[in-house]
Amino acid sequence: MDVIAGLSRALDITEGHPRGHSARSCLIGMAIGAELGLDDTERADLFHALLLKDAGCSSNAARLHQLIGGQDQAAKHAVWMTDWRSWPAKIRYSVEYAGKGERPWQRAVRVARLAVIGPRAERELFQIRCDRGAAIALDIGLSPATAAAIRWMDEHWDGGGQPEGLKGDRIPVLAQIIGLAQVMELYWQEGGIDAAREVVRRRRRRWFSPKLATCGVALCERPDFWRRFGTMDPVRLLREIAPAPAMVVADDARLDRVVEAFAGVIDAKSPYTHDHSRRVADYAVAAGRRLGFSAERLIRLRRAALLHDIGKLGVSNGILDKAGPLTPDEWRAVRAHTRHTYEILDAVPVFSELADDAAAHHERLDGGGYDRGLRGAALSPSARVLAVADVTDALRSDRPYRAGLDVERVTAMLTADATAGKLCAQSVDAMVQALHE
Repeated sequence: MDVIAGLSRALDITEGHPRGHSARSCLIGMAIGAELGLDDTERADLFHALLLKDAGCSSNAARLHQLIGGQDQAAKHAVWMTDWRSWPAKIRYSVEYAGKGERPWQRAVRVARLAVIGPRAERELFQIRCDRGAAIALDIGLSPATAAAIRWMDEHWDGGGQPEGLKGDRIPVLAQIIGLAQVMELYWQEGGIDAAREVVRRRRRRWFSPKLATCGVALCERPDFWRRFGTMDPVRLLREIAPAPAMVVADDARLDRVVEAFAGVIDAKSPYTHDHSRRVADYAVAAGRRLGFSAERLIRLRRAALLHDIGKLGVSNGILDKAGPLTPDEWRAVRAHTRHTYEILDAVPVFSELADDAAAHHERLDGGGYDRGLRGAALSPSARVLAVADVTDALRSDRPYRAGLDVERVTAMLTADATAGKLCAQSVDAMVQALHE
């Protein structure tokens, strides 16, 4: 439970939601599930689905940026604050977010394009997100019911939802609960209990079934629930209400499935980072073996490598996919991703030992890296190998501004950085051996 709940914070920043959104949505959804009388198995399935509801959100980030431009997290967040089934609301949304920050003529082109392809693109974005989220749940080893709840969570009671336009009881009840819980949480963030109550009433019989809407309104009459909800760590509250079947001990095999799945979430953020985390993990382990790392240290190194860029989920695709030079503000956003990686991993007990190494992949021995400016002995052997592995894959891979480099060129550049005291010479030597072998 702690692993998925902790990593759900990364999904929050991907969607542009306040940190803790998924955990608070889970608390709301579980309260509604209890009111409906769900059994323990159903509650466990709902619990996991609520925490992983946004697992597919990075998969449509690049496509959304192609359509909208601007800051994709703000645009994603605004979707849930907009009745996107209303044409006036859609027009307001397009005018507000399409090409935000671009020149007026560029914004006008984007708005016109959205008007033409809007309905088709809308379904495409939801389809990508929901299908990928469901697949991730199954990859982790969760139930088909959990996957179905994630796949259909954006369907609406009257058939006006996405991606299939399911109607009424054809929508799994767990999916219906997710749809209600996430909207209530977001409106509570914006305007408190009154805003949450009002949106449920306004969307009753349209987005939400009469029965679920009644449960949602009733929950708004429990000030004690919302008081604890707003003042305590939501993950701590989740431990109190998690159903017994959800409290599965994360053995090494299950933990690796979760880590692999989240590496996929990270790498789906941008076409230029496809499989980046997995390749960095392979490079790091290959070098670590040549350096004589123990089996246990290699396992930790691989997990740190797979999760090293989890903080990059909070960086806009307008920055990640930019072909030209970054502005100072854009560079600050990029540099902040290592801090986000540390904060996310450090908050998950089983990953806290990985946080320092994972977050140090842009640090350099001479102190010239970021974001903490660590140097020398402050960087562990694992952190040093991970830094070299990250540079290696960055140089070998295609980027918006250049094609990937061949092995000889990469070898020369790594060796130059080792000679200059930036990268660990032993780690570079091990990596060069791995590259040539």
